[in-house]
Amino acid sequence: MFMTRFHRRAASVATCLLLGSPLALAPFAGAHAQTYPDQPIRLIIPYPPGGATDVIGRIVGKNLGDQIGAQVVIENRGGAGGNIGAVEVAKARPDGYTLLMGALTSHSVMSILEKGKLSYDLQKDLTPVGVVGSVPLVAVANPSLKVSTLPELADNAKKNPGKLNFASSGAGAPQRMAMELFKQIAGVNIVHVAYRGSGPAMTDLVGGQVEVMTETVPAAISFIKSGQLRPLAVLTPERISMLPDIPTAKEQGYDNYNVSSLFGVMAPAGTPKAILDKVNAALTTALAKDEVKKQLLEQGVYADPLSIDASAERLKAEIALWDKVIKDGNITTR
Repeated sequence: MFMTRFHRRAASVATCLLLGSPLALAPFAGAHAQTYPDQPIRLIIPYPPGGATDVIGRIVGKNLGDQIGAQVVIENRGGAGGNIGAVEVAKARPDGYTLLMGALTSHSVMSILEKGKLSYDLQKDLTPVGVVGSVPLVAVANPSLKVSTLPELADNAKKNPGKLNFASSGAGAPQRMAMELFKQIAGVNIVHVAYRGSGPAMTDLVGGQVEVMTETVPAAISFIKSGQLRPLAVLTPERISMLPDIPTAKEQGYDNYNVSSLFGVMAPAGTPKAILDKVNAALTTALAKDEVKKQLLEQGVYADPLSIDASAERLKAEIALWDKVIKDGNITTR
């Protein structure tokens, strides 16, 4: 039977597919990347609507879509501490049309605390597209606790081992991990009390049921300004514009006490590099705009876009940090 060029090409592709030849498929991946995106992109937010990741994701999705020239559709897939949404992206086709708005610090912590229990591997099944930025944390205390700095907190805790309590928004939350890191650096014993979210934790902290907490600046700032909570230090290398008068942990002698909640976009492993490059370039351009920076800062996020390679290194560092903290502290999900 006479075969046209198209039929011969189709037969060749079918043969390559059967043989699983990556070299034969490479040109098609390249062609796909050249036309990408030619349909809407799904941005999965692994938490319910209204939370920090959701708000950040909607700002990122809108501006990424404007920059890359395609609609970015937001889909919330909350549950299991962000793992349900992460699994959905990890198992999706690696074609650039399903992305994850990741809470990278939380995902890093859960990948260690729940190791062997998760149905995906953070580093093997997902790949960073680009860091978006971070939300700084601040150490705060109930005013009834007569401390004003981290050294004073450490001194109080050493004099009263096991008598002080700290709140967190969840067993695997960055807020908890930040205080666990302080305990190890300062060599103190402060008892963890886990809550279901920042709201209940802050309510009990303000009420004096617990004495201290490390919390995101956006969640704590109104209580700080009203005098209901006393700020001890911001946990960033330099002072921040939202709390310019509050010293850093580094200024107080804790050089390695630097914790923020990191956010970034991730894609299924195996997504063609050309597509990742396109998304990263669009993301970087969008985040460089003053109006986008302002939108994020209003939500407490300091935009800090990174290249794909730099994002991968940042994620590795995040995982390594919390792996050490969790192992050294024998920390569990309780």
